[in-house]
Amino acid sequence: MTQDNIITGIDIGTSKVAVVIGTINEGVLSVMGLASVVHHGMRKGIVIDLEETVSSISHALEEAERMAGINVTHAYLSISGSHIISQPAQGVIAVGRASGEIQQDDIDRVIDAAKTVALPQNRELIHTFAHHFIVDGQDEIRDPAGMTGIRLEVQALVVSGATAAIRNLTRAVEQAGINIDGLIFAPLATAKAITTKKQLDSGVIVVDIGAGTTSYAVYEEGELLYCGCLPIGSLHITNDIAIGLRTNLDVADTLKLKYGTVLTDKIRDSETINLAVIDPAEDERVSRKEVAVIIKARVEEIFQMLKEELSKTGKEGKLPAGVIFTGGGSEIEGLTELARDSLRLPATIGYPTAQISGLLDKIDNPIYSCCVGLVLWAVDENKQTHAPWRVDVGKIGGVWDKVRKIFQHFAR
Repeated sequence: MTQDNIITGIDIGTSKVAVVIGTINEGVLSVMGLASVVHHGMRKGIVIDLEETVSSISHALEEAERMAGINVTHAYLSISGSHIISQPAQGVIAVGRASGEIQQDDIDRVIDAAKTVALPQNRELIHTFAHHFIVDGQDEIRDPAGMTGIRLEVQALVVSGATAAIRNLTRAVEQAGINIDGLIFAPLATAKAITTKKQLDSGVIVVDIGAGTTSYAVYEEGELLYCGCLPIGSLHITNDIAIGLRTNLDVADTLKLKYGTVLTDKIRDSETINLAVIDPAEDERVSRKEVAVIIKARVEEIFQMLKEELSKTGKEGKLPAGVIFTGGGSEIEGLTELARDSLRLPATIGYPTAQISGLLDKIDNPIYSCCVGLVLWAVDENKQTHAPWRVDVGKIGGVWDKVRKIFQHFAR
């Protein structure tokens, strides 16, 4: 099997690096290798230790390569962090032909015009999504190719990130020996893996609760309305438990993972946890309800921040497909029940919806959802079709030799 047939996704988070190596055969994703390793080189999506980050990437790649029986040289990479924002953009051009017929080069030019949105010198463009076009004042046109007009406009959404954060992340991957084929904002890749066309059309928010951050993406009528990243994640819950119970972080993390819940009403007041079972040096029993109260308070804070973000788009409580959670923080017991009450939306835990073969017992885990989405994203990019939903991955920090062409985000 040649490298051309192999697609690799690398998801670098605050607490772990995940890798999925796969191929697509007749629409089915065949997972050849995967790995997830503990990682301490980032904080809230920002590289704070380049050497540690390179080491973690290399370790994860080696494990996945060993499982797949191949060596990886190229990959698609996710990026996250509270430095990433989305904002509306508009492009306007004059149609380039005397006949007024709009052709693909006109569409490309108007989208390029939207990319010139004013960004500070310390920020770089990651994605440009074309929502709809306007031809001589006629609005809500999904594909203007072949139409006639003088003035062509596009309403778009651009996603940008801090230049330093982007370049440090891509440098770490390059130093691990990988050429980067694409850089994708993590919740957009995750959405590719865990949502259906029906959910995207109806209206849905994908929420990835990571260790250091919580990233999200809001969709309606098949379009990305808004996306961003909150500077809070499941690691904050661990810290809260450690402070509240005056215990160490390892014990606090085990309490969260093994006994954690937000369903405080379902825990008896008399129920306790013997910390010595977790760490023999901790000779104390703690109230399980107290642990739950601490966890619930922080989760409710995350939900409140999400409500505020939804209100910016006027979609608070108005997404029929609800909220789909993923990421390590989504595994807390009772999360979806609390979300239904707090966000006033249907809530579920997301798992890959694509047809997948190989390593099914391992891939069905939220920590690999983003990697699966990266692989599926790459498949769509390689189709190179021009359609109403477009996105591009721009040249960032000298990683790519040329700006990538506009490509379809979700196959229709």
